[in-house]
Amino acid sequence: MKRTVLIVNDDVKVRDVIYQILEPEGYDLVQAESGEQALALSTAMKVDIFLLAIEMPRMSGIVVCAELRAIEQYRTAPIIFMVGNSGDALLHQALAVGGDDFVQKPYTPITVRARLRNHVERLEYFQRLDRVRRLMRQYLSKRTLDAIESGPDTLPAPEERDLAICFTDIRGFTAFSEDTEPSKLFSMVSAVLADQVNIIHDYGGYVDKFGGDGVMAIFDGPDMVLQCCLSALSMLETAHMRNYGGSEEMRRFGVGIHAGPAVVGNIGSLEHLDYSAIGASVNLAARLCGQAEATSIVVSKAVRDEVGDDPRLNFHSERSVAIKGLRDPVIVYTLTRG
Repeated sequence: MKRTVLIVNDDVKVRDVIYQILEPEGYDLVQAESGEQALALSTAMKVDIFLLAIEMPRMSGIVVCAELRAIEQYRTAPIIFMVGNSGDALLHQALAVGGDDFVQKPYTPITVRARLRNHVERLEYFQRLDRVRRLMRQYLSKRTLDAIESGPDTLPAPEERDLAICFTDIRGFTAFSEDTEPSKLFSMVSAVLADQVNIIHDYGGYVDKFGGDGVMAIFDGPDMVLQCCLSALSMLETAHMRNYGGSEEMRRFGVGIHAGPAVVGNIGSLEHLDYSAIGASVNLAARLCGQAEATSIVVSKAVRDEVGDDPRLNFHSERSVAIKGLRDPVIVYTLTRG
């Protein structure tokens, strides 16, 4: 990939020297004679690396560097200062505002090329890392990513937390899938789940795992129960407005919500780990999803007790249901928009 290098110096002779040094390296070289011109060029085009004179009239390289670091796309771009006879104080200021490195007169080919080569390798490494991180966000839950980025050698120990847990599931999906062409089915389910994931994220939750035709979502924090309920309502309302390949079945999903303590931590072997939430609260949320009819939301009494006074929510149809695995019946409610 050809990298664009912006050479910024008010001295045309210095710019020409740097240009001659770097031209054989295959860079796309652009020149600016002032700080103002450099900022204008960096706005009009994408610059990969800056070679910036530390001293210039009107706008110094230090000021230009600070301005560049305030621009999102240049927060991590390599900025290398060209230093003449500047004292250590100026160089200290330049590095303090975000400069990465410097080259000092006389500007020799071996020094300038080596400096840029090192920073190009560093730039490419961090760009690869960013691509991997963005890809991981598509496949891993937020909690898993947080655990990895906090230190892969010291994954956090399992801990009990209060959570709001939401399960979704498409009703009659197995029968529907038997009569639907696989690629079409995959496309429709992906569209449904994409809407659900986006809504969950919009309300501050995260997807813990996918279950074929549904998701398990986790909400935590002071407003976790309210956010979980509002996201579930939004899922049903969004599905009602969607086409999903003309299939009414894709809209026919149920939702179950419960709030309570669960253990969050690593599950599995040392070679294959899943960072997830487990416990009776998770199991009950899954069972409540099974109780929900198509296009409905069933919640536990714990959920209703926590946010029952919120005018945006309407809890009705109180009933006692038998839940597989539990000795005593459970009181549940249907949730609709208030």
